[in-house]
Amino acid sequence: MQMPSMLEGESLKRLLQGAAAGAVATMFVGFYWGGWSLGSTTYKIAKERSELAVIAALAPVCADKFSALPDADAKKAALSKIDSWKRRDEFPKEFVTLPGESYPSSALVDACYTLLLAPKSAAIK
Repeated sequence: MQMPSMLEGESLKRLLQGAAAGAVATMFVGFYWGGWSLGSTTYKIAKERSELAVIAALAPVCADKFSALPDADAKKAALSKIDSWKRRDEFPKEFVTLPGESYPSSALVDACYTLLLAPKSAAIK
């Protein structure tokens, strides 16, 4: 049985080169403009978004619990004068620790702080 001339010699080489170049071009276009992503990238994005959603849900709870403390007004005044990297120490640990974690969340501390000390119109947004 005789092979077609396109699958013999130099033509076969050019055919394979064209197929490889087409595959590379398809992957390039797919990943950069087509919206394709690797599983690891998708997992990372989903994890970040879920953590932000949990923080958004727990920040009002933290602010309400902090406001219910007996000396909340004095603590708010002290909190407004503290540097951002020391705020974590001013909140009770159980208010700013995410479920399943053993240490306070900096993002939750910042969100709770914003709700506590922001003007009421800014806190609603």
